[in-house]
Amino acid sequence: MSLSSIALLILGLGLVAWLSARAKAVALARTDARRAHSLPGYHGWYVALWAVLPALIFLAVWSNVSGGLVTQAVLDSPAAVNLPEMPMQRGAILSEARGLANGTLKAAFNPEANVLAPVYREAIREYGLIGAAIALFLAFAGGAYAYTRVSPQFRARTRVERLIMGVLLLASLIAILTTFGIVLSLVFESMRFFARVSPIEFLTGLNWSPQTAIRADQAGSSGAFGAIPLFWGTIFIGAIIAMIVAIPLGLMSAIYLTQYASPRLRRWMKPTLEMLAGVPTVVYGYFAALTVAPAIRDFAAGIGIAGASSESALAAGLVMGIMIIPFVSSMADDSIAAVPQAMRDGSLAMGATTSETIKKVLVPAALPGVVGGVLLAVSRAIGETMIVVMAAGLAANLTLNPFASVTTVTTQIVQLLTGDQEFDSAKTLAAFALGLVLFVVTLLLNIVALRVVKKYREAYE
Repeated sequence: MSLSSIALLILGLGLVAWLSARAKAVALARTDARRAHSLPGYHGWYVALWAVLPALIFLAVWSNVSGGLVTQAVLDSPAAVNLPEMPMQRGAILSEARGLANGTLKAAFNPEANVLAPVYREAIREYGLIGAAIALFLAFAGGAYAYTRVSPQFRARTRVERLIMGVLLLASLIAILTTFGIVLSLVFESMRFFARVSPIEFLTGLNWSPQTAIRADQAGSSGAFGAIPLFWGTIFIGAIIAMIVAIPLGLMSAIYLTQYASPRLRRWMKPTLEMLAGVPTVVYGYFAALTVAPAIRDFAAGIGIAGASSESALAAGLVMGIMIIPFVSSMADDSIAAVPQAMRDGSLAMGATTSETIKKVLVPAALPGVVGGVLLAVSRAIGETMIVVMAAGLAANLTLNPFASVTTVTTQIVQLLTGDQEFDSAKTLAAFALGLVLFVVTLLLNIVALRVVKKYREAYE
């Protein structure tokens, strides 16, 4: 019996437990004159949770433990006597035998796997029955224990709500611990990198050429890991060019949709605009590489700009700005629409025009939401990789020329970690250092944005 079948059976028992406990609580409420502490539904949930949770927790643990028990049982069988001593060969044979046993493989390359497949199949069946028996016993035992506690005075609602609160707390802790794990992994690997390359060289160097670290005599060569061109490329494309496109267009779109567009026009125009956020980034990358970048190169050549590249920061930034317009527009739209109508009516009653009301009343009042949308857009642009790879190139150039090829931090992280890499070289560890710097910069942006939002929120509350 598979684990999924056992889990479905346990959920069915939980449903039966819920119905039985609820029926008992209703019957007791009719026969007992005392006021019941909890509704019948809470008694049903209390018994159902006792019947389901212990069994499912056991199944989760058993699914990770049973594989090792099955393998050990196969290795202890007489059929495994002729297995080779080399761990790699032995693992390959056992993997093929497991595939034959569970049906994922039709034939095996090693003849020994055909001999071990029946043993594997028998071990899987045996331990599957053991796990099913224990899980069902826990379901019946937990449900029976909880069922005996159903009474008008039993505080089932308190117990269920405490359990739900514990689950919510656990979910919050998982998110927090995941964040701490990400930070610690970045810090640990970055410290390994900075033990080989000077942090000052990394943060202030102007030459990014990690490929030179392949040779032992240049493992710490001066300037090979200067990340300033990467930081500039990230800011140039994601925070300057893309924002020049996204912020005005997104904000003006939001103002038009909330203040000027008719309800009928808004109903189809707003979803159409937000569809841009659902387009895959690789499609934007193709559009930038095949359409926008050649057009920009031809335009630069037509106005006499020499050396214009077919992979340029301007092409990537323009397309990236178009991609993140919905982030700015949607947040600004919701923020402007949330401004109290009394503020708008008061401004118009004082003789202000619609444009003056928008400029001096609505936009300042909605500024926290607008700042949030801009922050979301900047974070999205900084983390974008595909458009930069396809339209901006991989050259780490420190230049103000928007027609030149540049690269970003995320693109270089992908380049450094692509393929078979050794996680013990400065070249590979540089990716974690880049990720740490990107994380710190994003954190600082969030802190500044929160201070701005708090300032204007206090002014308009």
